[in-house]
Amino acid sequence: MSSTIKIPQERNFNNLLEQRQISANTLLCVGLDSDLEKIPAQFKQASVRGTLQQFNESIINATSDLVCAYKPNIAFYEEYAGEGLEALKWTIDLIRERHEDIPIILDAKRADIGNTNLPYARMAFDLLCADAITVNPYLGGEAIQPFLDRKNNGVIVLCRTSNPGAKEFQDQTVRHPQLGLVPLYQAVCYQASHEWNKNGNVSLVVGATYPEELIKVREIVGNMQILVPGLGAQGGKPEDIVRALDANKRGIIANNARGIIFAKPQGKETFDQAVRREATKWKDAINANR
Repeated sequence: MSSTIKIPQERNFNNLLEQRQISANTLLCVGLDSDLEKIPAQFKQASVRGTLQQFNESIINATSDLVCAYKPNIAFYEEYAGEGLEALKWTIDLIRERHEDIPIILDAKRADIGNTNLPYARMAFDLLCADAITVNPYLGGEAIQPFLDRKNNGVIVLCRTSNPGAKEFQDQTVRHPQLGLVPLYQAVCYQASHEWNKNGNVSLVVGATYPEELIKVREIVGNMQILVPGLGAQGGKPEDIVRALDANKRGIIANNARGIIFAKPQGKETFDQAVRREATKWKDAINANR
C-alpha cells in the first residue's frame, strides 16, 4: 500500500480532536465498522475493495460535518487481507484529503511485547496514517511504550469495555499502591492517566453501557479524553455518557457504528439520507444533554 497524502509531522491527535469538537460542536464519532455482509446491495462492486470503498465514501459524505472523529475497526478490513487493507488505507486517505481537520482512530486493540509493538505502531501511524490507535494494557506500560513514544499520536487504552463479559476480569478486585483495593479497571485507569501519560497522548476506552464506571473513571482522570463505544445498538444512552463530561463539557468521543452506518431508510429516504438522519439525531441528543 502506498500513501497518497503527505501527513504533516506536526499533526497532533489531541489538539486536532479538541479543535474539531469545538468548531463542529460535536462529540459524535462514527465507527466505520463496514461489515461486508450488511452493506446494502447498491454499493456492491465486483471486488471487496470496491464495495468497501464506495460504502465508506457514502458514509463519510453523509456525516462529515456531524462528527469529531471517525473510527474504523481494523477487523472488518483485515478479514479480506490485501483488498480489505487497501480499502482501509484508501478510506483514511480520503478523509485526510477532504476533511483534514477530522482525526481518525484505528480501532485495533493491539497488545504485545514492546519489540513486536514497534511494527504495530509503524503500521498504524506511518503506513495507514491513523491519528490514534486503541491498545490493550494487559502487558503493562513497558510493552506499549512504542505507542506512547509517538507524541503526536493518540494511544487509547482499553479500560472498561462495553461488552457484557467485561466484568469477568475488569471488575476483579486488585490492590493498587495508590488506590488500595479497587476493581482492575480503576487500576488500569490510574496507571494510564498518572503513569503512562508522560507525553499527554493517552486516552481511555470506557463503554457507554457502564455509566457508573464511566463517572468513576472521570473522577480519576480529570480532563482526559475518553472514547465511549456502545451507543445505540449496544444500549448506551446520551443521557448516561454526558454525566462523565470534563470541566469544559467535552472530553468524550461518543462512538456509534451500526446504529448509523446501517440506518434503514424511511419512506422515500435514500440510504445516505437515512445515515445522515441517524447521525444528526445522535449528535443533537448528545448536545442536548451537555
